[in-house]
Amino acid sequence: MSRLIDAVLIPTDGSDGALAGGKRGIALASRIDATVHVLSVVDTGRSEEYDELAFPSLEASAADAVEEIARLAADHDESIDVTTTVTEGTPFQSIREYASRREIDVIAMGTKGKTGIDRVLLGSVTENVLRTARTPVLAVPPSAGDDPIADVPFDRLLLPTDGSDGAAIAAEWGIGLANRLESSIHALYSIDTGPLADIPDDELLEPLENEGRAAIDAVRERREDAGVAVSVSGSIVTGSPVTEVPAYATENDIDLIVMGTHGRTGIGQWFLGSVTENVVRQTDVPVFCVPVSAEHP
Repeated sequence: MSRLIDAVLIPTDGSDGALAGGKRGIALASRIDATVHVLSVVDTGRSEEYDELAFPSLEASAADAVEEIARLAADHDESIDVTTTVTEGTPFQSIREYASRREIDVIAMGTKGKTGIDRVLLGSVTENVLRTARTPVLAVPPSAGDDPIADVPFDRLLLPTDGSDGAAIAAEWGIGLANRLESSIHALYSIDTGPLADIPDDELLEPLENEGRAAIDAVRERREDAGVAVSVSGSIVTGSPVTEVPAYATENDIDLIVMGTHGRTGIGQWFLGSVTENVVRQTDVPVFCVPVSAEHP
């Protein structure tokens, strides 16, 4: 593991969804001794609409939002170094640019923000950040914000894999996180036979199961090569990963899913960016999304 996670960025708009992302980001930063950057973006493309409705100052609302996260961080762990920033622009672009400029290692954000006419941080913003950021994004569903920060668990990490380079990069991050967080690792290979329904099962399943075992073994080998003493269990399931990954996470009390944003393409090779986005939309478990451009931790 060549690099530690030193800085976590928490974008916020003051919504409950953003608060859920903030709590997980603070909990992660506290556990791994990282600094926290809190950012609120005033969407200049919507400023005229706000003015016409005589809403309170967007800048003031944004400042309140970042201060709320900063206060939560201080209350949880007074040793956390927190930087707060309010800026103007297009939210997802501003978040991505801030992360690049400040050498942020992880962006922690809610999957849903404000709705209605006063929205600033939308689910679509998170999706755009996921698609364009060059650093991992910790995408946090609203339901994950119910627990107090002190009770946020990181005991069980799920690593979906297909043996691709994208999955390998995600595994590097997952192993590094498990080492820092003292977590166990569950490696999961999902066989999606839907596109191959016309092929007899005995001709189909055996080679795919062999691929699955090889992909899970590769995770264990990476753990051994890294010299990390965490347990790695492996499972092969049959079905679409979009449903199987969230189902496995729920059934096994997974605390964090770590998966790449891109992997193999083609028939029988499922680890696509669209799969990760759909998992993020459907699961109640935070998803640590790793782009192929992310440096190894």
